[in-house]
Amino acid sequence: MRGKRVVRAGGVAPAAIHVRGGRITAITPLSAIGPRCPIYEAGESVVMPGIVDTHVHINEPGRTEWEGFETATRAAAAGGVTTLIEMPLNSIPATTSLAGFQEKLRAAEGKLWVDVGFWGGVIPGNAGELRGLWDAGVFGYKCFLAPSGVDEFPFVGEADLRTALPVLASMGAVLLAHAELPGPIEKANAALGSANWTKYSTWLGSRPRAAENEAIELLLRLAREFGARVHIVHLSSSDAIPLLRRARGEGARVTVESCPHYLTFAAEEIAEGATEFKCAPPIRERENREKLWSALGDGVIDMVATDHSPCPPEMKCKETGDFSRAWGGIASLELSLPAVWSQAREHGYSLGHLSRWLCGEPARLAGLEKRKGAIAVGYDADFVVWNPAKAFRVDAQRLHQRHKLTPYAGRELAGVVEATFLRGKKIFDRGEFSTAPSGDVLLRGRN
Repeated sequence: MRGKRVVRAGGVAPAAIHVRGGRITAITPLSAIGPRCPIYEAGESVVMPGIVDTHVHINEPGRTEWEGFETATRAAAAGGVTTLIEMPLNSIPATTSLAGFQEKLRAAEGKLWVDVGFWGGVIPGNAGELRGLWDAGVFGYKCFLAPSGVDEFPFVGEADLRTALPVLASMGAVLLAHAELPGPIEKANAALGSANWTKYSTWLGSRPRAAENEAIELLLRLAREFGARVHIVHLSSSDAIPLLRRARGEGARVTVESCPHYLTFAAEEIAEGATEFKCAPPIRERENREKLWSALGDGVIDMVATDHSPCPPEMKCKETGDFSRAWGGIASLELSLPAVWSQAREHGYSLGHLSRWLCGEPARLAGLEKRKGAIAVGYDADFVVWNPAKAFRVDAQRLHQRHKLTPYAGRELAGVVEATFLRGKKIFDRGEFSTAPSGDVLLRGRN
């Protein structure tokens, strides 16, 4: 691999990347290549580490009609994503027991176009399963503090967390938390009465910032008490940023992600009945979005992950436009790089920032920071080659996810993925895939 714009920890510069056995063995000046060495010439295109997306719902087995391993990992490859860590819910069974995890692993066999690891789940009553899941190779654990939307993955309260967190802390495992509390949500919904649920403002009003803010306060308090690692997924409320900044300054073991949709869209722009924008927590106002960008630049928000959560189109209730009944989830796995870059460059951020948010910090969250998320000697030869200046309009029918409904349809984005390499092998090249899937199952402490 040779290019004039290789993104590394020290900046963007010309380099030749030498690969053997799927690993990077050397990084040299452009000219330092042997005479019979096969070369991929990236030219003026950007060469960046393969993206690591730590928040993806694949749903197989059990709800493969929503999304499955083959379609999700092809979409990932087409978007320059080379590593996924899959969430433990929406599949049947959920990954909340060793038996459920083993079934998940069997379902993934032979279907992976990129490398895939797994989070386990924390639900009421499964504390006895947590160590078995850890020993079997999950990278950490996910919980919901409000209803998840599926019966197989009930939400936890403070008492459940007090049971689980000492176990997780003893193993050094991270808890990823959907940080919304039911109380403020129930209060807000009661106040809405007979509101018009085709209006986005009704959905927004039903998931107040207080639900996030109070959940984050609870998580930080328990993290301090038990010395546990906590990761806040899909932060949408900018009101919580001062609280998180203060907690980090005091040494709390907390990390934070936001998502492309919170950094791209604004509530004021969402049309009546546009249920493809429904997610929880909701997309908030333009002013809120700009504060999220500032927190990302300041390092209070560490990373960006998609929370790719697709469903069959009929579950989005497009015919009625009813936000109260539509499934809450954004499908965007293939579009994370251009979606984030399009906004990042407008906010004055660099390719280095982008690489840290999409590659380096997600790899660190999963404990893969010595193998994934950077172009450095000894790391997996995972690369995305892309053109940051070229714009395109999203044609949803050309996306590789199972169902094509996405709020990005028709939107102009900057940043076209040209090629994706997994452990030195080209798996995607200008619309064409390699002949067969070559992704691995990733297990914590193995591979």
